[in-house]
Amino acid sequence: MNPVWALGLLIGPRRLGTLRPLQSAVSYQIQPPVSGLTLVESESLAATQVVGISASWRKLLMQAEMVAPYLQVAAIEGEHGSGKNTLARYILKRSPIAEGGFQRRDAREWLATDADPATMAGFVYLDRVDLLAPPGQGLLLSVLKALQDRPPGRAVVVASSQTSLRQLASQGLLLPDLAFRLTAIRFAVPPLRQRREDIAPLAQSLLDRLCQRYQQRPVVLGPGALARLLQHGWPGNVRELASVLEAALLEASNGIIQAVDLNLPSEPAVQVEAPQAVAPGNLSLDAVIRHHVQYVLDLNRGNKLRAARQLQISRSTLYRILGNESFL
Repeated sequence: MNPVWALGLLIGPRRLGTLRPLQSAVSYQIQPPVSGLTLVESESLAATQVVGISASWRKLLMQAEMVAPYLQVAAIEGEHGSGKNTLARYILKRSPIAEGGFQRRDAREWLATDADPATMAGFVYLDRVDLLAPPGQGLLLSVLKALQDRPPGRAVVVASSQTSLRQLASQGLLLPDLAFRLTAIRFAVPPLRQRREDIAPLAQSLLDRLCQRYQQRPVVLGPGALARLLQHGWPGNVRELASVLEAALLEASNGIIQAVDLNLPSEPAVQVEAPQAVAPGNLSLDAVIRHHVQYVLDLNRGNKLRAARQLQISRSTLYRILGNESFL
């Protein structure tokens, strides 16, 4: 695609007219960036970890598996750090073009340099489509029209947005036709605060990866630390969780992260729904202990070793409690 023509669609023909004497300089400025920014990301698809037990997350994965073999255009919407990139990788891993790699690009930069439907191939993940100016929206719309005239199985465009694209269209901020084409297949990733049951398995998965990166022995969350994670509001979603855990890993001792190791606000950001209470007719201490142990075990998806570490008891003690033996 002629870079000056693309720039005209992005900034408008009037402004482009004033820039034509500078065509050579403009062409230089919008050349494709260095490989580190073009971003066919190095992380292998086989290493992509998709962790979550909530009903909303499982539904997204089911939808992704259903459409991945036939996908050409889709939108993934959600707050920053909520897992849009992870879901896109999951879709690619199950698509016919998985061998082509994962190309993560800024939507504006990609439209100005590489948005040529005639040569487009592979899986393109476009960041922040919601920030496109009207000329850029028109260019993306023309690219999608040309792409959808081609047989499937060669190129896929997945648009990422932190805002509902249809809502933007209803407010006059996005071309309606573009919004409809992008959101015919739409994935809405809920924020982490709306799927709190994913926090424990996500946190442990992130810790496992951090321990591998820093070549440390396995680390687990203590009961107080897990409670603090469940109380926090996570405005930065999974990305914030990963940052907090990475900092806590440096503070942890004896392979257990305690509440004091977590750099979080002292006051809980939200109130967390407590686990279902023990039946009123059975308020013995054994019953209360057994109920709490089962709750921690459920948070760890049945992993007894991790649950025992978080409870700071031995595995044999855990088995005794689960086997209805008296703990006292």
